Amino acid sequence: MSLLSDLINLNLSNSTEKVIAEYIWIGGSGMDLRSKARTLPGPVTDPKKLPKWNYDGSSTGQAPGEDSEVIIYPQAIFKDPFRRGNNILVMCDAYTPGGEPIPTNKRFNAAKIFSHPDVAAEVPWYGIEQEYTLLQKEVKWPVGWPVGGFPGPQGPYYCGIGADKAFGRDIVDAHYKACLYAGINISGINGEVMPGQWEFQVGPSVGISAGDELWVARYILERITEIAGVVVSFDPKPIQGDWNGAGAHTNYSTKSMRNEGGFEIIKKAIEKLGLKHKEHIAAYGEGNERRLTGRHETADINTFLWGVANRGASIRVGRDTEKEGKGYFEDRRPASNMDPYVVTSMIAETTLLWKP
Repeated sequence: MSLLSDLINLNLSNSTEKVIAEYIWIGGSGMDLRSKARTLPGPVTDPKKLPKWNYDGSSTGQAPGEDSEVIIYPQAIFKDPFRRGNNILVMCDAYTPGGEPIPTNKRFNAAKIFSHPDVAAEVPWYGIEQEYTLLQKEVKWPVGWPVGGFPGPQGPYYCGIGADKAFGRDIVDAHYKACLYAGINISGINGEVMPGQWEFQVGPSVGISAGDELWVARYILERITEIAGVVVSFDPKPIQGDWNGAGAHTNYSTKSMRNEGGFEIIKKAIEKLGLKHKEHIAAYGEGNERRLTGRHETADINTFLWGVANRGASIRVGRDTEKEGKGYFEDRRPASNMDPYVVTSMIAETTLLWKP
C-alpha cells in the first residue's frame, strides 16, 4: 500500500507532460496570502503565457457577494519546492473584470513607478531583512517559551545555537533551501534577538522583483509552518515588554549611489526621506508604533535621524559605504508586516522622482 508521502512525492514527468501551477495572490487584509492550483498542458516559464484566472472575492473581503469575481493576472513564476518537477508557483495581482486594479493590489502602482524611465535608469537594488516569530499553534506563544511563561532575558539568542537558545531551526533551514530551489534570491538567515524569532534576507533584487520574491518567500514559509504545525507571525511587536520587535529593514541603492561619489547621492536621498518621514511611516506596516519606541534597536516613530553604523537610527549607513564613498543605506523603519511593493516603490519614488 502506498504511503501518503509516496503519493505527494510522485514525479509527474515520468507519466505526463502536464504540470501543476499554484496561483498565489494577496487577500483582503493585505497580509493574508491565498492560493489555488490548476493543471497546465505543459511546462511554462513566461508568466505572459499563463492564463488569467479568477476567484471569489466575497470570500477574501475584496468584493461584494452580488459581484464577487476578481481576476488574477500572472506576474512572476517560481519553481514549486513542494511539488517539484516542472510544477510552478505563480505570483499574481488582482483586478476587476473590467481590468481595473482592486484597492488591495499594491503591485500595480509599484510596477508603474519602477517602469518610470528615471527609476529604471537607476537600476534600484533592494535587500529586505524579513523578521518573523514562530508561535506554538494552540496557544499563540513563541516556540521554545514555557506556556504562559518567559525564557531568560535577551542576550544569548541572537545567532545562538543550542537546544536552550535556538527554537525552530528545522523550519528555518527547510525554508532557506526551499527558497533557493524556487529561484528566490534569498541571501541568508539568522536567529534574532528574541527567542523564537528569526530572519531571512531577500536580495539584492532589482525593482518590482524584490516585492515578488519577498511575497513568495513568505508564502513558502507559511506553507512550511503549516506542515510543521507551527504558526508564523509577522506582527511587529508580538510580545510586549523588554523584547525586541520584528521589522523588515530595507536596504537600498541606485546606480548613482553605487558609483564613485555615491555617498553624496545617498545623503541627498536620506534628506528627502526625512522630509517625507510621516508619509513613509503611515505606509510602513500596521502596529509599527508598538515597535518604534526608541528602544530595542529602533528610533522613535516620530523622530527621523540617520547615522553611520547606528542601529538606533531611522536610516543606517554602513561603515563600508562611508569608507568607500559609495554603496547603499538601510531604512530601518518598515515593520515586519509591511507590503514590500509599497515600501520599495515608495523609497524609489521619494528618492528619484519627488522634487521637494
